[in-house]
Amino acid sequence: MTVSKLMMWTGAAIIAVCLLAGAPALAADGTMFPDAGLKFVGLGLGLGLVVIGGGRGIGNIGSSAVESMARQPEASNDIRAAMLLSAAFVEGATLFGVVVLFVGIFTVK
Repeated sequence: MTVSKLMMWTGAAIIAVCLLAGAPALAADGTMFPDAGLKFVGLGLGLGLVVIGGGRGIGNIGSSAVESMARQPEASNDIRAAMLLSAAFVEGATLFGVVVLFVGIFTVK
């Protein structure tokens, strides 16, 4: 098993445990976050994951576009347009995730 597959399965297991561990707490007293500290830990982790994912996505788009322009300079205008459109979509999704998390900070009690 390669290191990347091991990391992927470890991350999936951690997420599954976190989701399954929260279910009994939700069923017990009907509140989503029984402790205010857990709310901020979860929202902080979510915010970090959203920002890291958006940065990684835009970085991949930029590096692929520069490599494509170096290989085929005559198509650089088309590549640049596709890169900007793709980066805008990734940035929009990241911004949506950040806004949802900030709304969660101020509305979840």
